[in-house]
Amino acid sequence: MTVPFRIVTEPEKARLRVEDFLLLNESGAFADYTRTELIDGEIYGMNAQYSRHARIKSQLARRLGNALEAMSSPFDAWTEVSVRLSDTSLPEPDIVLTSYRGTGPVPLETLAMVIEVADTTFETDIGPKAELYARAGVPEYWVVDTQQNCIVMHMEPSADGYAEQIDVPFGEDVFSGTIDGLTVKTEGLA
Repeated sequence: MTVPFRIVTEPEKARLRVEDFLLLNESGAFADYTRTELIDGEIYGMNAQYSRHARIKSQLARRLGNALEAMSSPFDAWTEVSVRLSDTSLPEPDIVLTSYRGTGPVPLETLAMVIEVADTTFETDIGPKAELYARAGVPEYWVVDTQQNCIVMHMEPSADGYAEQIDVPFGEDVFSGTIDGLTVKTEGLA
């Protein structure tokens, strides 16, 4: 039996699937990188995290976790976990709010919110990453802008991006737009 093949008339990129990426990772292919993620089939090495980024991420994750627990929410706040958005995207956001209790990457359908802390990555986080999360249907996406000391909230995802964006300066409480009753103090995050 002859296997059909496709004739390529112009050079094109080969896009990895999540399964390919995970096999490469398990084989040690990314051992020289601290962290990698798969975005639309392409592998990206991620920047080192410095103390201010780590401090803000840790404090915000703790505050979110405490608030969710106080509400008896089904969601937990996790840091630096791989999230399967599609067959070709496996990003590793700084914080996710998820109801997932299994093993392996966090499935999209268990996500309530994704948060990226941006010190040197603001343009990527507010642009291509926001588009990626919106296309996947992540209900709420926050970008913590460490340069401007604010949280940029995104809600109402669609294939064209997020329809709503709200900037909340550090010092003001931030209220989730999609999780009823979730409020987090931002005082002292900077």
